[in-house]
Amino acid sequence: MAPFSQVLEPPQNPGRFKQANAIIAGALAHAAGKGYKPMAVVVLDAAGHLKSAQRQDGASMFRVDVATGKAWAAVGMDASSRTLAQRAKDNPNFFVTLAATAQGRFLPQTGAILIRDAAGAILGAAGASGGTGDEDEEICIAGVTAAGLQAG
Repeated sequence: MAPFSQVLEPPQNPGRFKQANAIIAGALAHAAGKGYKPMAVVVLDAAGHLKSAQRQDGASMFRVDVATGKAWAAVGMDASSRTLAQRAKDNPNFFVTLAATAQGRFLPQTGAILIRDAAGAILGAAGASGGTGDEDEEICIAGVTAAGLQAG
């Protein structure tokens, strides 16, 4: 039987929880350095499951849900939420159907990016909410980069 630590963090994915927290710490540090409004940042794994989430004091109660919806859409469609927002403008009926199919969890709005390893494999997505879509996306990129991973 595998040691307990390997059950929680499989050998092929060591430290993903630590990476998720590092992404969030980097994102929130970047937001603070830029003087952005209070933010929420989430990190989802490649299957869309929550790895970590934080909401700064002063961020509204909806921020974690909005950040999660952006990240969930990005990882579900293998594209940044900025790309999905543009696609939604071009094909609104399809994206309304996706949102309904996903029971409201799918939010194609700028503010989430894919997280990739050095080989380009998708590890998950980071999403933020609290600023403009551009600010949300910017802090996600900063967090992923600070954690030593690639933003995509």
